[in-house]
Amino acid sequence: MENKFSIGEMARLHNTTIKTLHYYHKINLLNPIHTDQSNGYRYYSTDQFEQLNTINYLKELGFSLEEIKKHLERRDIDGFLLLLEEQKRFTEQKIKDLERINRRFQNRISNIRLARRLEERMIPFTKSMEKRRIIRLTEKITSEPDLEINLRQLENQANLRSSLFIGGVGLTVSMHDIVNHKYDEYSSIFILDEDNSVNVPLADSLPEGTYACIYYNGGHSDSLQPYTRLLNYIHENGFKITGDSIERTIINQYISSREEDYLTEIQIPIKS
Repeated sequence: MENKFSIGEMARLHNTTIKTLHYYHKINLLNPIHTDQSNGYRYYSTDQFEQLNTINYLKELGFSLEEIKKHLERRDIDGFLLLLEEQKRFTEQKIKDLERINRRFQNRISNIRLARRLEERMIPFTKSMEKRRIIRLTEKITSEPDLEINLRQLENQANLRSSLFIGGVGLTVSMHDIVNHKYDEYSSIFILDEDNSVNVPLADSLPEGTYACIYYNGGHSDSLQPYTRLLNYIHENGFKITGDSIERTIINQYISSREEDYLTEIQIPIKS
């Protein structure tokens, strides 16, 4: 049997495409042993099978074609070990990133499932909260466009991706505005740093302590009645407000098209 395989046969035998082999030829990564000058057909031999297997193996490990080409040109053990070690470090970091993303997904799942089980809306209560790390941008926010613009600025300054903090965004209302019953202007926007993974100048924290809380159906623009009820609860129980309030939307129009599903929580730090 003649040791010569057409480009189509080579592609089929190695579960790749003719287009890919054309590109490998173009960048001088894997060249055919013979090109028929009369018709341009390209042919390969069994001697090149292992070379293509090596390319596919290194691609599967995550190496770039440029890195693969350099290795095949050198074929140096020390260089190959260095490539593997670098890729191992990259893979380990990628695993950490994926684990962090997985924890965030689990937190969002838990929040939404809790919200669906929640029966008591518009009923104030208190709860103890641990210290929470956040990434905060302190800016006055008075409208939905302001909110979106500042969120993008916060995301860019902290070098975060939206997929990492869906459901972890919050707003604050200053203590001064709360006691003066002004709830339509926000003093800052923040993102929960749920696994202490971000180290930027915007890093901040929400203090541990006791919070007076309330869940209600609706978004930030529907907060007047919940705030009124929550402040009455604080006054009736002799609590003192000790800081800015926190608003966090748990379910909004991007999660459900049904307005009756919308859910927001208000938390106000207090002391007896």
